[in-house]
Amino acid sequence: MISKDHSTSQLNGLVLAGGKSKRMGAAKDLIQWHGKEQRYYAADMLKDFCEEVFISCRQAQLEHFNPRYNALTDTFLDMGPFGGILSALRSQRDKAWLVIACDLPLLNAETIGFLIKNRNAQKIATTFESPHDGLPEPLITIWESQSYPALLNFLGKGITCPRKVLMNSDVRILKPLQPETLMNVNTPEDAEMVKGILNGKRCRT
Repeated sequence: MISKDHSTSQLNGLVLAGGKSKRMGAAKDLIQWHGKEQRYYAADMLKDFCEEVFISCRQAQLEHFNPRYNALTDTFLDMGPFGGILSALRSQRDKAWLVIACDLPLLNAETIGFLIKNRNAQKIATTFESPHDGLPEPLITIWESQSYPALLNFLGKGITCPRKVLMNSDVRILKPLQPETLMNVNTPEDAEMVKGILNGKRCRT
């Protein structure tokens, strides 16, 4: 694990866990890939890199929410990840936000550390190139504080897709050192594939 240092002192963490998981058929944030609900596992991983860590969720999810973690409900409603990112930026306007989705079970500390090490705070965001389609990967991205007005500007144009924002903005895009860590799980088929990968790794340890 990489510890927090001065270069990350103004960085908050956000786990996006407010999706309805329609394609999966079960709540992705509650899947226990690593012995605890993924939303908490991801939040714990971010704690080594960020000043504060929050879990972005819907109001209805708070009923069974662990009080040891910080919940951040959307103030921009019904916009999916875009609303979660905007809500976080609005809540602490002077902070940058390291945002990760809850459906990245292979994400590890090395990948997060690489992203932070290569962060360009002069851009509105630092992100990875998706190994799947070569486009920016918005759901493991450092969104700088200056991205808030940029996101609002896109919202005013009716654009609520974080990827489109990255594609049409001044951002830093990195090649991932470990492309498999960016694999997201959206369907039961994806889940079976990841189970096989994780079981293989555990057998070798």
